[in-house]
Amino acid sequence: MDWTAAIDKHRDALKRVVAMLVAMAGFAEPGAAQASLPRCVHRAVLCLLRPAEAAARRLIVVAARGLILPPQYQRPSPRRPAANSAAARPSLALFDSLRGQPRRRRPVLTVVPRIRVIGWSDPAPLPVRPKPLPDDPLDAARLRCRLTALAAALDDLPRQARRLARWRYRRDAAVRRGRAHRLSPLRPGPPPGLPKPVTGRAHAVHATLDDLHGLAFWVLQHPDTS
Repeated sequence: MDWTAAIDKHRDALKRVVAMLVAMAGFAEPGAAQASLPRCVHRAVLCLLRPAEAAARRLIVVAARGLILPPQYQRPSPRRPAANSAAARPSLALFDSLRGQPRRRRPVLTVVPRIRVIGWSDPAPLPVRPKPLPDDPLDAARLRCRLTALAAALDDLPRQARRLARWRYRRDAAVRRGRAHRLSPLRPGPPPGLPKPVTGRAHAVHATLDDLHGLAFWVLQHPDTS
């Protein structure tokens, strides 16, 4: 299989998705300032951003195929960054979030105690909780950081592959010590953001995610140690 061609093909497809999401959000570029977005736009962008991020993580797994660090490799201690440099360079998460136990939802306070004296005070009306509207403004800062991190990862895949190789080196060392907490960057089962088969694929990013999911798991099951 021509791995270079497969990587280039899917990277270009994901870059087109990022450009589309940036345009949907109204950002001139991934790092453009935007205080808020309407709820409908925010949710539409997020529904496609999740599978795009999952596809990028699987693309990094494929790009790191056969990348082995020297046995005595030690990552140099990073210099202390400036106060604004960390916020200016968000990084794409290399790991899928694991499915945990369903969290118990806290009850939302919808009414308050109404103390009154029978025959003396008039009953107060129940407060009406406004329903969320499509045009309600939502904070776009987190969404902008995730788009920026995704675009940066696609622009420098070799660096992301080295990040994953460093993690594999630390994982193997932890396994030898019996202290490994996680063995794979991908979670078992369907990838995050992939719609159920009954719903079909609503966008091309889902097809890209499906293809990369198969390639990434093949790479993880057949590591190239040559």
